Amino acid sequence: MPEPKIIGFLCNWCSYRGADTAGMARLKYPPNVKIVRVPCSGRVSPELVLRTFREGADGVMVLGCHIGDCHYSTGNHRAAKRMPVLKKVLEYSGIDPERLCVNWVSAAEGERFAKIITDFTETIRALPPLTEEMTWTKG
Repeated sequence: MPEPKIIGFLCNWCSYRGADTAGMARLKYPPNVKIVRVPCSGRVSPELVLRTFREGADGVMVLGCHIGDCHYSTGNHRAAKRMPVLKKVLEYSGIDPERLCVNWVSAAEGERFAKIITDFTETIRALPPLTEEMTWTKG
C-alpha cells in the first residue's frame, strides 16, 4: 500500500513556526505531510480543501494559531466556523470527514506539532484508499 499524501495548510505566525520548532529540535514525525504556508488559517477556503482532495491528497490538515492568539485577530475563528461545515460537505461527497484535520499549534509547540502529524498520518493510513470513497471524477 502506498504511503498517504497529506497536504498541510499552516498559518505563517504559529503553526508554521511550530513545524520549524519541531525541526530544530529534531523531533521525529512522518514525512507524509507537504506543508503549504498560508498567511492565516482563516484564508483556507472550503473550495481549496475540496480541490486539494480532488487533486489527489489522501488527507488535508489546517493548522492555525490557538483561538484568541490569531495574528489577524479573528482568522482562526473563521477557520473554526468553516471547518465543521466543510466536514459535512466532505461526508456528503463520500469522503470520510476524518481525512480533514483542523487543529491549533503555537510557535513554541514543536512536540505538539509532531504528535498531531504522527496521529493524523496514522489515521489516514488506517482508512481505505480515497479513490474507493470519492463520488466525483477528476476532470
